[in-house]
Amino acid sequence: MKLIFAGTPPFAATALEALLAAHHEVALVLTQPDRPAGRGMEPQSSAVKQLAQARGLLLAQPMTLKDAAIQRQLLAVNAEVMVVAAYGLILPPSVLTIPRRGCLNIHASLLPRWRGAAPIQRALLAGDSATGITIMQMDAGLDTGAILLQEKIEIDDEDTAQTLNDKLAELGAQTMVRALATTLRPCAQDSVQVTYAEKIRKEEAAIDWTQPALHIARRVRALNPTPGATTTIHGQRLKLWRARPIAAAGEAGTVLTTDTGGIVVACGSGALAIEELQREGGKRLAAQTFLRGFKLSIGTRLGA
Repeated sequence: MKLIFAGTPPFAATALEALLAAHHEVALVLTQPDRPAGRGMEPQSSAVKQLAQARGLLLAQPMTLKDAAIQRQLLAVNAEVMVVAAYGLILPPSVLTIPRRGCLNIHASLLPRWRGAAPIQRALLAGDSATGITIMQMDAGLDTGAILLQEKIEIDDEDTAQTLNDKLAELGAQTMVRALATTLRPCAQDSVQVTYAEKIRKEEAAIDWTQPALHIARRVRALNPTPGATTTIHGQRLKLWRARPIAAAGEAGTVLTTDTGGIVVACGSGALAIEELQREGGKRLAAQTFLRGFKLSIGTRLGA
Protein backbone atom coordinates (compact mmCIF):
# COMPACT_ATOMS: atom_id res chain seq x y z
CA MET A 1 0.00 0.00 0.00
CA LYS A 2 1.25 3.47 -0.82
CA LEU A 3 1.62 5.50 2.37
CA ILE A 4 2.64 8.83 3.81
CA PHE A 5 4.14 8.46 7.28
CA ALA A 6 4.19 11.25 9.90
CA GLY A 7 6.04 10.83 13.17
CA THR A 8 8.97 12.07 15.22
CA PRO A 9 10.28 10.13 18.31
CA PRO A 10 11.53 6.53 18.64
CA PHE A 11 7.94 5.41 19.30
CA ALA A 12 7.10 6.49 15.74
CA ALA A 13 10.31 5.11 14.25
CA THR A 14 9.32 1.66 15.51
CA ALA A 15 6.09 1.94 13.53
CA LEU A 16 7.86 3.14 10.39
CA GLU A 17 10.29 0.21 10.57
CA ALA A 18 7.36 -2.23 10.86
CA LEU A 19 5.56 -0.72 7.87
CA LEU A 20 8.69 -1.02 5.74
CA ALA A 21 9.20 -4.61 6.90
CA ALA A 22 5.60 -5.33 5.82
CA HIS A 23 6.55 -4.09 2.34
CA HIS A 24 4.36 -1.01 2.29
CA GLU A 25 5.51 1.74 -0.05
CA VAL A 26 6.30 4.73 2.14
CA ALA A 27 6.32 7.45 -0.50
CA LEU A 28 6.90 10.38 1.86
CA VAL A 29 7.97 10.77 5.50
CA LEU A 30 7.04 13.81 7.56
CA THR A 31 8.85 14.61 10.78
CA GLN A 32 9.41 17.68 12.92
CA PRO A 33 12.29 20.07 12.16
CA ASP A 34 15.60 19.42 13.92
CA ARG A 35 15.61 20.79 17.45
CA PRO A 36 18.50 21.96 19.68
CA ALA A 37 19.29 19.31 22.29
CA GLY A 38 22.06 18.11 24.58
CA ARG A 39 24.60 20.13 26.52
CA GLY A 40 25.82 21.89 23.39
CA MET A 41 22.24 22.58 22.22
CA GLU A 42 23.19 21.44 18.73
CA PRO A 43 20.35 20.70 16.28
CA GLN A 44 19.47 17.00 16.42
CA SER A 45 17.54 14.89 13.96
CA SER A 46 14.50 12.97 15.14
CA ALA A 47 14.54 9.18 15.31
CA VAL A 48 12.15 9.10 12.34
CA LYS A 49 14.41 11.35 10.27
CA GLN A 50 17.43 9.18 11.00
CA LEU A 51 15.56 6.04 9.93
CA ALA A 52 14.13 7.69 6.80
CA GLN A 53 17.55 8.86 5.71
CA ALA A 54 19.10 5.46 6.40
CA ARG A 55 16.44 3.82 4.23
CA GLY A 56 16.63 6.42 1.47
CA LEU A 57 13.05 7.65 1.88
CA LEU A 58 11.74 11.01 0.67
CA LEU A 59 11.63 13.30 3.70
CA ALA A 60 10.00 16.62 4.58
CA GLN A 61 10.24 18.65 7.80
CA PRO A 62 7.62 21.40 7.56
CA MET A 63 7.08 23.84 10.41
CA THR A 64 3.33 23.59 9.77
CA LEU A 65 0.99 21.54 7.60
CA LYS A 66 -1.14 24.60 6.89
CA ASP A 67 1.35 25.74 4.24
CA ALA A 68 0.05 25.42 0.67
CA ALA A 69 3.38 24.10 -0.65
CA ILE A 70 3.49 21.09 1.69
CA GLN A 71 -0.17 20.33 0.97
CA ARG A 72 0.61 20.29 -2.76
CA GLN A 73 3.45 17.85 -2.03
CA LEU A 74 1.09 15.61 -0.07
CA LEU A 75 -1.44 15.66 -2.91
CA ALA A 76 1.24 14.81 -5.47
CA VAL A 77 2.14 11.62 -3.58
CA ASN A 78 -1.34 10.20 -4.26
CA ALA A 79 -1.17 8.02 -1.15
CA GLU A 80 -3.90 5.71 -0.01
CA VAL A 81 -3.34 6.35 3.71
CA MET A 82 -1.34 8.64 5.95
CA VAL A 83 -0.10 6.86 9.09
CA VAL A 84 0.49 9.19 12.03
CA ALA A 85 2.39 8.30 15.21
CA ALA A 86 3.47 10.88 17.77
CA TYR A 87 4.07 13.44 15.05
CA GLY A 88 3.64 16.57 17.16
CA LEU A 89 2.02 18.82 14.54
CA ILE A 90 -1.70 19.41 14.08
CA LEU A 91 -3.19 18.01 10.88
CA PRO A 92 -5.63 20.61 9.51
CA PRO A 93 -8.91 19.42 7.96
CA SER A 94 -7.54 20.09 4.48
CA VAL A 95 -4.77 17.52 5.08
CA LEU A 96 -7.00 14.88 6.69
CA THR A 97 -8.84 14.39 3.40
CA ILE A 98 -5.79 14.22 1.11
CA PRO A 99 -5.10 10.44 1.33
CA ARG A 100 -7.85 8.38 -0.30
CA ARG A 101 -8.54 6.42 2.94
CA GLY A 102 -7.76 9.31 5.22
CA CYS A 103 -5.29 9.48 8.12
CA LEU A 104 -4.83 6.75 10.72
CA ASN A 105 -3.29 7.45 14.10
CA ILE A 106 -1.46 5.11 16.50
CA HIS A 107 -2.53 6.29 19.96
CA ALA A 108 -0.94 4.89 23.13
CA SER A 109 -4.09 4.27 25.16
CA LEU A 110 -7.42 2.50 24.98
CA LEU A 111 -9.52 5.39 23.74
CA PRO A 112 -11.62 7.15 24.84
CA ARG A 113 -9.52 6.88 28.03
CA TRP A 114 -6.53 9.23 27.99
CA ARG A 115 -7.03 11.37 24.94
CA GLY A 116 -4.23 13.88 24.59
CA ALA A 117 -0.50 14.40 24.90
CA ALA A 118 0.64 12.16 27.78
CA PRO A 119 -1.45 8.96 27.86
CA ILE A 120 1.37 6.73 29.10
CA GLN A 121 2.34 8.94 32.03
CA ARG A 122 -1.29 9.60 33.00
CA ALA A 123 -2.14 5.90 33.00
CA LEU A 124 0.75 5.25 35.40
CA LEU A 125 -0.11 8.21 37.63
CA ALA A 126 -3.70 7.04 37.87
CA GLY A 127 -2.66 3.52 38.82
CA ASP A 128 -4.35 1.93 35.80
CA SER A 129 -3.90 -1.84 35.67
CA ALA A 130 -3.97 -1.96 31.87
CA THR A 131 -3.57 0.21 28.80
CA GLY A 132 -3.05 -0.46 25.12
CA ILE A 133 -3.03 0.80 21.56
CA THR A 134 -5.84 2.33 19.55
CA ILE A 135 -5.74 2.65 15.77
CA MET A 136 -8.01 5.62 15.12
CA GLN A 137 -9.44 7.25 12.02
CA MET A 138 -8.36 10.85 12.49
CA ASP A 139 -10.79 13.75 12.41
CA ALA A 140 -10.54 17.43 13.32
CA GLY A 141 -10.91 16.82 17.08
CA LEU A 142 -8.32 15.89 19.72
CA ASP A 143 -8.20 12.08 19.51
CA THR A 144 -11.95 12.01 18.88
CA GLY A 145 -11.99 9.90 15.71
CA ALA A 146 -13.60 6.51 15.22
CA ILE A 147 -11.81 3.44 16.61
CA LEU A 148 -10.67 0.90 14.03
CA LEU A 149 -8.67 -1.54 16.16
CA GLN A 150 -7.49 -1.87 19.75
CA GLU A 151 -5.01 -4.09 21.58
CA LYS A 152 -4.76 -4.25 25.37
CA ILE A 153 -1.76 -4.99 27.61
CA GLU A 154 -1.37 -5.21 31.38
CA ILE A 155 0.73 -2.63 33.20
CA ASP A 156 3.39 -4.31 35.33
CA ASP A 157 4.06 -3.09 38.87
CA GLU A 158 7.61 -2.17 37.84
CA ASP A 159 6.72 -0.41 34.57
CA THR A 160 8.04 3.12 34.08
CA ALA A 161 7.03 5.58 31.40
CA GLN A 162 10.02 4.38 29.39
CA THR A 163 9.40 0.64 29.65
CA LEU A 164 5.70 1.07 28.95
CA ASN A 165 6.48 3.36 26.01
CA ASP A 166 8.76 0.69 24.55
CA LYS A 167 6.13 -2.04 24.91
CA LEU A 168 3.43 0.14 23.36
CA ALA A 169 5.71 1.23 20.52
CA GLU A 170 6.14 -2.37 19.42
CA LEU A 171 2.47 -3.18 19.99
CA GLY A 172 1.40 -0.08 18.08
CA ALA A 173 3.63 -0.90 15.15
CA GLN A 174 2.28 -4.43 14.78
CA THR A 175 -1.32 -3.32 15.34
CA MET A 176 -1.05 -0.75 12.57
CA VAL A 177 0.35 -3.37 10.19
CA ARG A 178 -2.66 -5.55 11.00
CA ALA A 179 -5.07 -2.64 10.56
CA LEU A 180 -3.76 -1.88 7.08
CA ALA A 181 -4.12 -5.52 6.08
CA THR A 182 -7.73 -5.81 7.20
CA THR A 183 -11.07 -4.26 6.32
CA LEU A 184 -12.21 -2.70 9.57
CA ARG A 185 -15.51 -1.26 10.71
CA PRO A 186 -15.14 2.14 12.43
CA CYS A 187 -16.65 2.38 15.91
CA ALA A 188 -17.52 5.73 17.46
CA GLN A 189 -15.96 6.49 20.84
CA ASP A 190 -18.14 6.46 23.95
CA SER A 191 -18.22 10.12 25.02
CA VAL A 192 -19.23 9.14 28.58
CA GLN A 193 -15.90 7.33 29.12
CA VAL A 194 -13.62 10.17 27.97
CA THR A 195 -10.62 11.20 30.09
CA TYR A 196 -7.85 13.61 29.09
CA ALA A 197 -4.10 13.08 29.36
CA GLU A 198 -2.79 16.60 29.74
CA LYS A 199 0.86 17.30 29.02
CA ILE A 200 3.09 16.77 32.07
CA ARG A 201 3.87 20.09 33.71
CA LYS A 202 7.27 20.83 35.28
CA GLU A 203 5.72 21.47 38.67
CA GLU A 204 4.32 17.93 38.73
CA ALA A 205 7.86 16.63 39.20
CA ALA A 206 8.04 17.87 42.81
CA ILE A 207 7.13 15.18 45.34
CA ASP A 208 4.56 16.00 48.00
CA TRP A 209 5.55 13.75 50.90
CA THR A 210 2.12 14.14 52.52
CA GLN A 211 0.67 11.97 49.76
CA PRO A 212 0.37 8.19 50.25
CA ALA A 213 3.52 6.22 49.46
CA LEU A 214 1.68 4.30 46.75
CA HIS A 215 0.88 7.53 44.90
CA ILE A 216 4.43 8.82 45.19
CA ALA A 217 5.82 5.53 43.87
CA ARG A 218 3.52 5.86 40.86
CA ARG A 219 4.85 9.37 40.28
CA VAL A 220 8.43 8.11 40.31
CA ARG A 221 7.55 5.49 37.68
CA ALA A 222 5.39 7.80 35.56
CA LEU A 223 8.02 10.53 35.33
CA ASN A 224 10.92 8.17 34.61
CA PRO A 225 12.96 9.15 32.63
CA THR A 226 11.66 12.69 32.09
CA PRO A 227 11.19 15.05 33.77
CA GLY A 228 11.82 12.78 36.77
CA ALA A 229 10.19 12.90 40.20
CA THR A 230 12.22 15.23 42.42
CA THR A 231 12.65 16.34 46.01
CA THR A 232 15.21 18.48 47.84
CA ILE A 233 17.67 17.99 50.66
CA HIS A 234 19.61 20.89 52.20
CA GLY A 235 18.66 22.98 49.16
CA GLN A 236 19.94 20.42 46.67
CA ARG A 237 17.63 18.76 44.15
CA LEU A 238 17.37 14.96 44.13
CA LYS A 239 15.87 12.99 41.26
CA LEU A 240 14.31 9.65 42.18
CA TRP A 241 14.73 6.90 39.59
CA ARG A 242 13.41 3.87 41.43
CA ALA A 243 11.35 3.52 44.61
CA ARG A 244 8.71 1.27 46.13
CA PRO A 245 6.04 1.71 48.79
CA ILE A 246 6.48 -0.15 52.07
CA ALA A 247 4.68 -0.41 55.42
CA ALA A 248 6.21 2.08 57.84
CA ALA A 249 5.15 5.28 59.58
CA GLY A 250 6.58 8.63 60.61
CA GLU A 251 6.37 12.35 59.97
CA ALA A 252 5.90 12.94 56.23
CA GLY A 253 9.18 13.61 54.45
CA THR A 254 11.34 12.32 57.28
CA VAL A 255 14.13 9.80 56.66
CA LEU A 256 13.35 6.72 58.77
CA THR A 257 16.22 4.38 57.85
CA THR A 258 19.27 4.27 55.58
CA ASP A 259 20.37 0.68 55.09
CA THR A 260 20.57 -2.12 52.52
CA GLY A 261 16.83 -1.73 51.88
CA GLY A 262 17.37 1.78 50.55
CA ILE A 263 16.58 5.21 51.93
CA VAL A 264 13.20 4.91 53.63
CA VAL A 265 11.17 8.12 53.83
CA ALA A 266 7.85 8.50 55.65
CA CYS A 267 4.86 9.58 53.58
CA GLY A 268 1.31 10.71 54.31
CA SER A 269 0.52 7.03 54.66
CA GLY A 270 3.13 4.31 54.50
CA ALA A 271 6.70 4.99 53.47
CA LEU A 272 8.82 5.05 50.33
CA ALA A 273 11.99 2.97 49.97
CA ILE A 274 14.19 4.91 47.54
CA GLU A 275 16.40 2.41 45.70
CA GLU A 276 18.00 4.60 43.02
CA LEU A 277 18.51 8.37 42.91
CA GLN A 278 20.63 11.18 41.54
CA ARG A 279 21.99 14.44 42.94
CA GLU A 280 21.78 17.52 40.76
CA GLY A 281 24.89 17.46 38.58
CA GLY A 282 25.76 13.95 39.76
CA LYS A 283 25.39 10.41 38.49
CA ARG A 284 22.45 8.07 38.79
CA LEU A 285 23.30 5.78 41.73
CA ALA A 286 21.92 2.90 43.74
CA ALA A 287 20.90 4.13 47.20
CA GLN A 288 23.72 2.22 48.94
CA THR A 289 26.34 3.75 46.63
CA PHE A 290 24.78 7.19 47.05
CA LEU A 291 25.04 6.94 50.84
CA ARG A 292 28.78 6.24 50.68
CA GLY A 293 29.36 9.75 49.35
CA PHE A 294 26.50 11.64 50.97
CA LYS A 295 25.83 11.68 54.70
CA LEU A 296 22.11 11.33 55.29
CA SER A 297 21.01 11.13 58.92
CA ILE A 298 17.86 9.52 60.25
CA GLY A 299 15.34 12.29 60.94
CA THR A 300 16.47 14.44 58.00
CA ARG A 301 13.53 16.14 56.28
CA LEU A 302 13.27 15.92 52.51
CA GLY A 303 11.47 18.57 50.51
CA ALA A 304 11.56 21.08 53.34
